[in-house]
Amino acid sequence: MAKTAKLYRMVMDTHVCPYGIKSKSLLESEGFEVEDHHLTTREQTDAFKAEHSVETTPQTFIDGERIGGYDALREKFGKSVKDPDATSYRPVLAVFAVAAALAVSLSIGLLDGLTIRTVEWFVAFSMAMLAMLKLQDVEQFSTMFVGYDLLGRRFVPYAYAYPYLEALAAVLMAGRLFPWLSIPIALFIGTVGAVSVFYAVYVQKREIKCACVGGGSNVPLGFVSLTENLAMIAMGIWMLLRAAL
Repeated sequence: MAKTAKLYRMVMDTHVCPYGIKSKSLLESEGFEVEDHHLTTREQTDAFKAEHSVETTPQTFIDGERIGGYDALREKFGKSVKDPDATSYRPVLAVFAVAAALAVSLSIGLLDGLTIRTVEWFVAFSMAMLAMLKLQDVEQFSTMFVGYDLLGRRFVPYAYAYPYLEALAAVLMAGRLFPWLSIPIALFIGTVGAVSVFYAVYVQKREIKCACVGGGSNVPLGFVSLTENLAMIAMGIWMLLRAAL
């Protein structure tokens, strides 16, 4: 006998509930035949919520039992449910992974192999992507940034300027352009950042979120954040030595 489930979800001309779509897909992947009931008006949706004493849709019923929304459905099938307050290194690791892939691809395609240029591109691309994420909402970034950056705390305009400085240094370093400008920027923001992270995490032993991928992230301030700044310092020193040779 086929397993069946009843799903009630919002499907309107101006709004189709994404969690309703995901609930239907999840049920089907678990082998259920879905009785898909569309709530096509606000009045219909409000009446459904009042009837079943629920505050949200979609709602799934299996064998007459109300399971709940999408997260509840995932829990029923033994799947993980994301904690919105949980910290994760996934955003910054994703940046590093894509930057590395780009650097390797360009090196193989343009240079016929991996060279020191690959490492330069990796650091520059990582800096550029991290800066881009910060620039999406500079106000939110600066609010989180001043919570632990020693210079940003004392001179707030630096918190607003930081993403632009990081982006400028990254773009110039990627093309080895204007080293007289890119090197001091990288060394300065990298050093201040490294000292700030080390002080907050290893001296004060604070457990706070890092603004490295923007102000709305749940990346914990720690070793990865410190590594980002140390990489900027190393890049600046390398380019300084290279320019001196």
